[in-house]
Amino acid sequence: MSTQTPATRALTLAKVAFRVMEYDYVSGQDKIGLHAAEAVGADPGRVLKTLMVEVDGKPACAVIPSDRSLSMKRVATAFGGKSATMMPPDKAERLTGFHTGGISPFGQKRRVPVAFEASALTVPEVVINGGKRGMMVALAPADALAASGGAPHPLCAD
Repeated sequence: MSTQTPATRALTLAKVAFRVMEYDYVSGQDKIGLHAAEAVGADPGRVLKTLMVEVDGKPACAVIPSDRSLSMKRVATAFGGKSATMMPPDKAERLTGFHTGGISPFGQKRRVPVAFEASALTVPEVVINGGKRGMMVALAPADALAASGGAPHPLCAD
């Protein structure tokens, strides 16, 4: 399996240290992030899922632990809006250039604002989708923020 994706190219261009973790992606999974965490042998709290949202009709990207859920109220606040909704999968694919189950906050076709769940950034290393199904990248949280242009915010439901 090739590890060259727009996400890994963006990380390389940003001079960010990362390592690739591959696994057998199983389509039709309800909890893709939890499946990925189990497959790569990582704590679900360190494996972050990338969710595309719309805040007041504008696209944005929320990155949260795979074992947590978004609070749309907190997402709206993080991006300075009044309301937030999940972006339809087909729209997310067109906007990012990635397939659902493989969306990464790095190297998206169209750059959008990015926010990370602040509490997830307290560990030495996080694992995030590497731009295709079955491929994750492990990197330092500070590097993930820098490479994505993201900011830490409380995003998850309590």
